[in-house]
Amino acid sequence: MLALRLTRAARPAVQVRRLLVAAASAGTGFLLLGSLGYAMGHPQTPGAAALRLAWCVVPLAATVYLALAVARTDPGTRPRPGLSAVGLGPGRLMAVSALTTLLACTLGSVVALLFFLHLRGDLSGLPIDGKGAQFLAADRPLPVPAALTLLAVLPLAASGAVALSLRPRDPRRPAAKGTASFGARWHAVLHRTEAPASTEAPVDAEAEGWSDVLTVAPPPREAPAGFPWGVAALAAGLAVQAYANRAAPASVLALPVEGAAVLGGWLLTALGLVLAAPGLTYLCGKLLQSAQPGALRLLAGRVLMSEATRIGRPLGVVCAVTSAALATTAMYDQPAAAFGPLSTVATLVVGGCTLATLLTAAVETRQSRAGTTAALLRLGAPATMLRGSAALRAAALIALFVPLTLLIAYLSALPPTK
Repeated sequence: MLALRLTRAARPAVQVRRLLVAAASAGTGFLLLGSLGYAMGHPQTPGAAALRLAWCVVPLAATVYLALAVARTDPGTRPRPGLSAVGLGPGRLMAVSALTTLLACTLGSVVALLFFLHLRGDLSGLPIDGKGAQFLAADRPLPVPAALTLLAVLPLAASGAVALSLRPRDPRRPAAKGTASFGARWHAVLHRTEAPASTEAPVDAEAEGWSDVLTVAPPPREAPAGFPWGVAALAAGLAVQAYANRAAPASVLALPVEGAAVLGGWLLTALGLVLAAPGLTYLCGKLLQSAQPGALRLLAGRVLMSEATRIGRPLGVVCAVTSAALATTAMYDQPAAAFGPLSTVATLVVGGCTLATLLTAAVETRQSRAGTTAALLRLGAPATMLRGSAALRAAALIALFVPLTLLIAYLSALPPTK
């Protein structure tokens, strides 16, 4: 009941994000049911049916990632002072957030089941014919336990991911090795002029006038971990895709072995980009502060460095999806023919989840920096400076990730050498 009350009392923007999760869950559930229908209608090709089901991992992962991003930005389940006294501690709020995610995904799964049954003609009317009949299997009875099992995967996976990510952590846990506390970083920034040697970028006269403003956003001392593993996974993914490209482009997704190689290579490439993107975002922040930066560049660089993980991971997902789409378009004259009529649904689910996750991450970043922004305004920083810093950060990220996306798409679509 508490989860329902918090869900109903949320603001319209929060409700829209939850509806996006439900819509993505409906699309993914329909893809899972379509794979089940194809397996029922083509019992003579179990390998192709299993491959179609395996490809559903991509929209499934995109939907779970979107649900996790939406749960992090939900203000109704954020710990606040005084809630523990009424029984709403961090553990209870985590459970409420996981239950809210479960309800949204279950709603989408129910919609997918009803729509699938309607197309089959089980509810009313006649089943559709043509190309859509190959994933309906309207002439065969639908195995209800199998359908419900497939539809339960997404709600359970999404709620489990939310519970794992938002689980309470011990505040008395000591800081990791090599990581300074917030107070230590604050003291170091405030007294950086007294240090005999400084690793900070030189600051010009313009930045000296905003020294108090710049100390509000101290940069982290260490780059995000995972960059070497990301590069290794990216190289391995591109190598697997190069091996898979030896098959005929028109039939690579129809053959189980080559199709599995394409899927594995794409997943490795996506994993590498997600792991490496925070480090690349951190590098953008460092480059913005090079060569005697002014106050604007210094502030934009420090924000990118401090928010590298939160911003970088969604950017890595966007880069992976865009590069895969560009490579598929370049390799196949008719990409939809290899997947069948469900390719449009899969494209909409993956692309929509990717874009919605990026926008949700921007909202999360803005919420996490609300206190810093308020402090900057109190210190006298003009609003134009904050807007200019945001525009500069966006331009720096675009300048790095757009060429990277095009390069990966080009390498993924290279024809095999004889």
